[in-house]
Amino acid sequence: MSSHPHPDHSESRRGHRLLFLAVLFGVLLNFPLLAVFDHDGRVGGVPVLYLYVLLLWALLVGLTAYLVRERRAE
Repeated sequence: MSSHPHPDHSESRRGHRLLFLAVLFGVLLNFPLLAVFDHDGRVGGVPVLYLYVLLLWALLVGLTAYLVRERRAE
């Protein structure tokens, strides 16, 4: 028997992870949490809200790239 998971199963898991990631970032970029960061504070001259959205966007891009990259056969 092969120790590698069935290709359809790994694709299904990847799809579920991407769906979870989309829902998670949808929640993190929605009104209640955005309101927490919407104040006059600044970090390094950048408004906190802008920094929050920028960092979340960068995290989303990085996590999505990690999840969709193709793994090399070992």
